[in-house]
Amino acid sequence: MKRALFPEPRPRAEATIALINIVFLMLIFFLIAGSLAPRPDADVTLVSLNEITTEPPSDALVMLEDGSLRHAGRTLSQDAAIAEFAGAARVRLLPDRAAPAAELVALAQGLRAAGVKALVIVTERGLP
Repeated sequence: MKRALFPEPRPRAEATIALINIVFLMLIFFLIAGSLAPRPDADVTLVSLNEITTEPPSDALVMLEDGSLRHAGRTLSQDAAIAEFAGAARVRLLPDRAAPAAELVALAQGLRAAGVKALVIVTERGLP
């Protein structure tokens, strides 16, 4: 019978038990830490902002449903809008929800090509 000079190394046991313990302790920690925040009084009713009307920013370029553009009460063509905002540091673009997407993209590309450094498209925040 032959004996090896060096015994074969045993396969190391996986460290899954230690990992499970760590995850369990973290779970307990976050459950306790999350429940330490004081809760508001039950008789307090929070403010609802559903019925507040808002106005678009006065410096915004507005794209209407039919694709026409307005700025500061004036109606502009796409070329006139690009010429007016050429080289601006920042332009706010306020498109209508039903505005044609192709015209919106073309306007955005035209403004960027005209040297607008920051183009901000203003949208409505969705409900969580």
